[in-house]
Amino acid sequence: MNTEKIRIMKNAFTIVEVSILLVIFLIVAFLVAPLSLDDTKQAKNTSAWRNVQTEFANIFYSINTQKDNEGYNFKKVFNTIISSEIKGDVVPYKITFLNGTFPNNTYRFNDYKLTRTNSVISVKLFDVPQGELFGLLMYDVNGSAGPNVWGKDVFGFNIYSDRFEPFCKSDSVNIQKQECSKDGTGLCCSNYYLIGGSFD
Repeated sequence: MNTEKIRIMKNAFTIVEVSILLVIFLIVAFLVAPLSLDDTKQAKNTSAWRNVQTEFANIFYSINTQKDNEGYNFKKVFNTIISSEIKGDVVPYKITFLNGTFPNNTYRFNDYKLTRTNSVISVKLFDVPQGELFGLLMYDVNGSAGPNVWGKDVFGFNIYSDRFEPFCKSDSVNIQKQECSKDGTGLCCSNYYLIGGSFD
């Protein structure tokens, strides 16, 4: 009987072997889980950004169908509609580019506002239009919770007199892909994700 027990013990895993396997599984899970969570979070943010496109198409329709006593006033109507969605101020709030640097003056916004859907929005309307461009708009789809990074949860529009257009829409796909990488600013993710691109 002792011989039989020894044979069974030799064929079974020891506690040490089981412990080693458990540690290996835990290490693999620890390394893979954050990547999966990050992918899920990014997919959620991208989906939210797609929904924002529809919402702003409706906002633009409202702008183009409203006139005041002085005639059509883009700035006035735009500010009125945006203001109706504002719940309060967001302070403090900082955004970085995807590559970890801080935005230059062109893409530096002030006066961040919390919307009724708990997103963060900021609008920069120019005093004098720059050609057809009336201004810029940034939109953080998941609010001030973070990571507050262009291309992760922060996206943007160019504002024209007749349309909203995601940043980089007129750029080539290669430029958009490059800018929507860890070495880029993340600005072009605003359009790159909408045409089926993904972060590498």
